[in-house]
Amino acid sequence: MNGAVLPGRAAWRRSLRWRLLAATLAALLLALVLAGLVLAGLFRGHVLRQSVALLTTQLDQVTARLEFNADGRPGLDADSLSDPRWSRPQSGLYWQVDRAGDDGHAAPERGVLRSRSLWDAALHLPADALADGEVHVHELAGPRGEPLLVVERTVRRGAEGAGRWRLAVAADLGETEAAVRRFNGVLALSLASLLVLLAAAAWAQVSVGLAPLRALQRSLADVRDGRAPRLHEGVPAEVQPLVDDFNTVLERNAELVRRARTQAGDLAHALKTPLAVLQQAAATAARAEDGAAELARLVHEQAGLAQRQVERHLARARAAAAAQGLPGVRTAVAPVLAALVRVMCKVHAARALAIDVSVVDERCTFAGEAEDLHEIVGNVLDNACRWARHRVRIVAGPEAGSVPARIRIDIADDGPGIAEDRREAALARGTRLDESMPGSGLGLSIARDLVELYGGTLVLLGEPPAGLSVRIRLPAAAAGFSFASGLSPDPSAAPAPPGAGRPPPA
Repeated sequence: MNGAVLPGRAAWRRSLRWRLLAATLAALLLALVLAGLVLAGLFRGHVLRQSVALLTTQLDQVTARLEFNADGRPGLDADSLSDPRWSRPQSGLYWQVDRAGDDGHAAPERGVLRSRSLWDAALHLPADALADGEVHVHELAGPRGEPLLVVERTVRRGAEGAGRWRLAVAADLGETEAAVRRFNGVLALSLASLLVLLAAAAWAQVSVGLAPLRALQRSLADVRDGRAPRLHEGVPAEVQPLVDDFNTVLERNAELVRRARTQAGDLAHALKTPLAVLQQAAATAARAEDGAAELARLVHEQAGLAQRQVERHLARARAAAAAQGLPGVRTAVAPVLAALVRVMCKVHAARALAIDVSVVDERCTFAGEAEDLHEIVGNVLDNACRWARHRVRIVAGPEAGSVPARIRIDIADDGPGIAEDRREAALARGTRLDESMPGSGLGLSIARDLVELYGGTLVLLGEPPAGLSVRIRLPAAAAGFSFASGLSPDPSAAPAPPGAGRPPPA
């Protein structure tokens, strides 16, 4: 059962496994209890019938040995009886002759003749009406209070109207009851063992029957972690419709997201061209010395703002689609960082910056799309390169001890840094702390918005003038690496210098 733990009461009601097992065990227990009662009753009845048959034989022997004298009084030679227990006191085997009335009931004269085993006691037979030769069976208490099984009949001497006599033979039921108890004990142990075996068989049957659901769960985990784009096929016929419907939903959802992204891209492409034309025209008019300079400046400013907003919302739409609508998306971190470093080396080639990259684990994978990782890291890295004096360091890898799994990317520069009281302002939309530096003031803000859409964090660290360190945490896709050897979760831990040097431009 895969190490399953007994669920609580609420979970028990929702578990197919435990409901099936409980119903099966209840039915098995009821069936075995009823079978045990029936078998115990049948065995006891069989033993009693055997005892009655044996006592009937003994009664026939006593009847055959019974004689009457001239006065009609009965007599019986005890030595002619074959069983020696008749002569041993309190042996558990007894016989007795009582006078019976004409209606068959016992007369006041009890124990006219009796076996030596009764010694000075007599059997108190119940009032009973017997026809001549008819055999009745009773259970009553013996001389010592022990349970006795009694077989009796009435006999008549001579013609109709002569005296009637009641002959009884009794045996101790102790041995019979002991045999019944032993049988019941063995029967209970056997049925309990059978219940355990049937419970184990039911457990195995339920486990085998629910195995496709566990396989479906693993398939869903593969889709969630990005190892597969859809649920695996090859499930039983009863589960196949569910898998087909779920795969259809995944495909339809992916198609809707792709269509929405295409439309957003078309819109952005359609707006970028006229905005670029407006900016170019405004820039040309701004250099003129006529009265249109102020108007040109306003057109230039508003066109740039509109373009930045288009880029911002396009990035947000793409990230939201990837984070919420496309299961199974994953991106390797190392290739993205290498590509961005090559681009930055070209863009900032005149400054001869050294950009060091260290990836703790090459299998480190981001649970999102490559374009969004490019957007996030690219904005932060470009900002670091703008402000760095000589060196930019990048350290990436899994974050140790994070649940759920996360990756961490630290980007540090040796520039002037940002004071702690101004860091929130640096992350605000369109804020530029130094107007002399080129840029729109949206890079860090866009990066933080994209990170938060994925449920991650972006924080600014470091103390001026030692430079600025930007720490990015993003969800990690399952990639088989161990988080025990990942980056330290301590926010104050600075990335170690890898000494990799600046990679050559592509």
